[in-house]
Amino acid sequence: MKLLYLSMLLLVFLTRLEARPQITEKKCKTGPMDLVFIIDSSRSVRPFEFESVRKFMIDIINSLDIGPTLTRVGVVQYSSQVQNVFSLKTFSKKSDIEKAINEFVPLAQGTMTGLAIQYATNVAFTIEEGARPLSQRIPRVAIIVTDGRPQDRVTDVAAQARDAGIEIYAVGVQRADVTSLRAMASPPLDDHVFHVESFDLIQHFAIQFQDKLCDVDMCTEMDHGCQHTCVSVPSSYYCECNPGYKLNADGKTCSVINMCLQGNHGCEQLCVSSPGSYSCACSSGYQLNNDKKTCSIIDLCAKGNHGCEQLCISSLGSYSCACHTGYQLNNDKKTCTMINYCSYGNHSCQHECVSILNGYYCRCNEGYTLQSDGKTCLANDMCNVLDHGCQFKCVSTPGSYHCICPEGQDLQADGKTCNKCSTGNIDLVFVIDGSKSVRPHNFELVKQFVIKIVENLDISAHGTHVGLVQYSSRVRTEFPLSQFKTANDIKNAVKNIQYMEKGTMTGLALKHMVEHSFSEEEGARHPSKNIPRIGLVFTDGRSQDDISEWAKKAKEAGITMYAVGVGKAVEDELNEIASEPVSKHSFYTADFGTINLIAEDFKLNICPEEIKGETEFKNPCDCEHLASVWVLETRNVITAPSSSVGPLVGSTTDSSVQLKYPQMSALLLDFTLAGSPSLSLNMTGAELRLVLSTNLSIIDWGPGFIHNLFRISVEDEDAPTRPAIIDSQNSLQIM
Repeated sequence: MKLLYLSMLLLVFLTRLEARPQITEKKCKTGPMDLVFIIDSSRSVRPFEFESVRKFMIDIINSLDIGPTLTRVGVVQYSSQVQNVFSLKTFSKKSDIEKAINEFVPLAQGTMTGLAIQYATNVAFTIEEGARPLSQRIPRVAIIVTDGRPQDRVTDVAAQARDAGIEIYAVGVQRADVTSLRAMASPPLDDHVFHVESFDLIQHFAIQFQDKLCDVDMCTEMDHGCQHTCVSVPSSYYCECNPGYKLNADGKTCSVINMCLQGNHGCEQLCVSSPGSYSCACSSGYQLNNDKKTCSIIDLCAKGNHGCEQLCISSLGSYSCACHTGYQLNNDKKTCTMINYCSYGNHSCQHECVSILNGYYCRCNEGYTLQSDGKTCLANDMCNVLDHGCQFKCVSTPGSYHCICPEGQDLQADGKTCNKCSTGNIDLVFVIDGSKSVRPHNFELVKQFVIKIVENLDISAHGTHVGLVQYSSRVRTEFPLSQFKTANDIKNAVKNIQYMEKGTMTGLALKHMVEHSFSEEEGARHPSKNIPRIGLVFTDGRSQDDISEWAKKAKEAGITMYAVGVGKAVEDELNEIASEPVSKHSFYTADFGTINLIAEDFKLNICPEEIKGETEFKNPCDCEHLASVWVLETRNVITAPSSSVGPLVGSTTDSSVQLKYPQMSALLLDFTLAGSPSLSLNMTGAELRLVLSTNLSIIDWGPGFIHNLFRISVEDEDAPTRPAIIDSQNSLQIM
């Protein structure tokens, strides 16, 4: 019975083959396509049968136009698992594809057809494996060859594959389940489902697939009527025109494209269209330039008889003379003379105007220098021609001047006057409150407060050093004493400080200052150098921890403590932080807007201003009256006491004051002199004994200065009042 059925099937198959239109190879064309064979290589397919499958694939491939831009081919085999034999991107030549098909080994296991279809959808037909994007409208075709019933579900995965744009052909051999084939194939099923009784017959289906994958060249089969070119497409055709022509509305005839009407020809004057091109032309009286687009007037000047001295300018049918820049045409319209720009009267030169080609420049009289505006003049020695107002000395510079002060004195903000004291060398650490109660805008005012103090200090490597600590619930060193050596660097660092917020742990901040900020590791100078250590604590409220212990330890460590409070700052805490006398070391203001006034007071405390004339002294036994600092200059005699005790002298004439020495005390005198200083002591009265110690301390004070520290011990049971005289020869006399 099977033999009878097979004979009938072959008869039907051959009848279909004979009835098929006979299309010559020249009439058959295949467009681009992504084709993947999904081959059942389960154990039921015997080796000699599998060879028929190979022949089936090769016959189909030989009928296709293979190439990267044409048809791409991939092969997937499956049994209980799926194996990618080669991808769509692997080969671009038929010979390479045929070789790979003949060489791969069947898997010989189960029949997981659904798994294979899912692999083709998710992997084989991806762009990464060589499939072209769907936007290019390249057909994606899968040919499934199987000989049995699938061991997994195929209906859903096949539907997903079709929804993904894959056209599926299902070829069943021998025991293949027709229902499964129809579930896998694309509609119409009559065109996509094939079933044969044996593998020997499968290769005959290659011819049918060639018909399905091959189109008739309609341009050769029909009277297309195209005037220029006929282009075949699947089941149809269309007409195209040669370059420079466009297709008319009838879809067959062509007309010349007027290239000049495209608007991008670039012709300056005239555009002349021709099939597929154009050319530029010029109007009468003009000639086409070498760029073949622009036009220029026919140059009448080139004839050489124009008579122009400098320039000849052609115009349409004529010419005119002109001059180079900086010259003007004379009345004869041919010759030129240089323009005198100074004669226009608007040069604004203060002294003299000098005309040159294309302009002018200003020149100053001898002894003057032209300024940056190029017009005004300034005397070279400004100090001799201006009322400079310098208190000490005027120094001329080219076009300007500046004032200077004697050694040991600082130029004030007005740029003219000199102060009467200098802060000397100190190690100063700011301890500023960065708690949340301060608020960001007030914190900026605190930073300005610090900057204002820094501006009044002599910051240098050998002068004053400054460090800064910010605290809230924790403590942060913003910069140590050793970091910066110029006021500008310190001010820039202060401006960049970030507000911490949170709590107010003043005691913790004092501990950090004592243990770290004034350590030699962070830049504090050794106590043997006698550099004063000053701590300035700024707060706006009561501390959340105890301050007593570390406020006391700070002063015991030799640190002079200043306390600055704002707003809700507690007075008893400020007084506990501040050194004695508290009145000079504790400051308070109600709001942040007035803290700059405190900055000025702080400056005065570390650098008192000079008080001229007689000075009234308080009880010399008070602690703050045990020391006084005198500064002597070679030009002026100046004193700067560290307390209210001590003679104050401010002129170069002989002067004397009354000084009462306390019993068993010592006076510290600090002399700053240009060159090599000398000190003479003349005394009268057998009951007074003075001991002078030189070379106690010598510090570099800058170029040409020596800082000498003298200690004078006074021993007298009944200390009398003695006159002290500093004369014009810079000698000290205690009478």
